[in-house]
Amino acid sequence: MTEINNSIIKLVSSLAMKKYRDREGLFVAEGWKCVRDTWGAFRCRYLIATKQWYEKFGTAEHYESLVIANKGQMARISQFNTPSDVLAVYEIERPEVDVELVDRSLNIVLDNIQDPGNLGTIVRLADWFDIPYIFCNESTVDIYNHKVVQATMGAIVNVKVIYTDLEQLLDEHPSLPVYGTFLDGNNLFTAKVERRAFVMFGNEGQGISPRLAARTTRRLLIPAASPHHASDSLNVGTAAAITLARFATE
Repeated sequence: MTEINNSIIKLVSSLAMKKYRDREGLFVAEGWKCVRDTWGAFRCRYLIATKQWYEKFGTAEHYESLVIANKGQMARISQFNTPSDVLAVYEIERPEVDVELVDRSLNIVLDNIQDPGNLGTIVRLADWFDIPYIFCNESTVDIYNHKVVQATMGAIVNVKVIYTDLEQLLDEHPSLPVYGTFLDGNNLFTAKVERRAFVMFGNEGQGISPRLAARTTRRLLIPAASPHHASDSLNVGTAAAITLARFATE
């Protein structure tokens, strides 16, 4: 156990930015539920908490990495408008890909997803439907963004999120069909789908980019119940939930 100092405050504050997360190899999980859900899954550099929090919730396994801070100091390092009484600074893990597992699984592909809440929701869906991998291009929001970590509700522990060249990824797995969601696709609920596949979701405003759309082998549509609907598309997190639930029935 130690007391917080300016060096730790500066480090933790910097982790709000991706370039510093990448440089330091660290990310932040903030709030008691987030820390509880991720504790033990990542190597902890610092567990920063108020004395009151530790006296109420702390255990012996927290003590080695414990850094005590007051509420004012917690506010300085918090990445949220309402600071919590505890946060963990974890070491970033770079997961390896089991090629054989990819070839026998349903895998999610994300093209330029920008909203942290949407990525967090899709990670939770992958965990719920036992999908081992989410593959993202580099323009997709960082999985270790504090808002994404929070939005995964602990599912970040079970799902491997890989940032890679998506076209190269598809080339490396030619036996897998590539499904995409489009406004001119085949009805999701009547189309034949396979559990060994890639299923792709695109940017919130632009959808799947033309280059990746050209690589899809099966185009799917989530049909509206009425032709008079006001919305021209679904939120990508909602679309992912409906689509993945359909695959789960196969």
